[in-house]
Amino acid sequence: MDTLWAYRDRGILDESHARLVDLHRALVQAETSVIFHRTLLHRLTSGEFPVDSALLARIGRTTGQLEEVVGERDAAAARLIAHLEPIETAARSTQREARETLPAADQAALLAIAGGAKLHEHLVTGRMSVATASGTRVPYAHLQRLESAGLVSRDASHPVHAGQPLALTDAGRAALAGRRRASTTAAPASALRF
Repeated sequence: MDTLWAYRDRGILDESHARLVDLHRALVQAETSVIFHRTLLHRLTSGEFPVDSALLARIGRTTGQLEEVVGERDAAAARLIAHLEPIETAARSTQREARETLPAADQAALLAIAGGAKLHEHLVTGRMSVATASGTRVPYAHLQRLESAGLVSRDASHPVHAGQPLALTDAGRAALAGRRRASTTAAPASALRF
């Protein structure tokens, strides 16, 4: 969560995920208020203070404040869950599609590209090829297929003869992660616990 909060502060996240992080922050702040008031109530009832009308009034105020912040926390949790459900549904469907349609050759190419890769054009022959950091070569036709599927993107700001860096798109990372998870364990049912 700290990483997501840092990404949010730097403006890296898209609008939907930025809203999700904002809602999570609101939930964390509300939970912090609940903890504070619960701790205060525990201290007031610990026997440390003499029992008198002032203590009883303070306990009453603290209990009322605790009820308010619990209501705010529950509302924040409901807003977060409502915003998270469509994101999780989309991620599950993307992972399901990736598990069903990602051939082993595409998985290997995505893994190689994820480690670092560049598209090069031979100056003499004009032939295009992908060189990865692991030393694996990915055929240009294979790269075109991955690009058309939206799994890989290239940085066109660099000339091809110098090497255009390649990177996995969000869909490519999701497809690769879904494929890995499917091959190791069944995907866990997602649930938020508060």
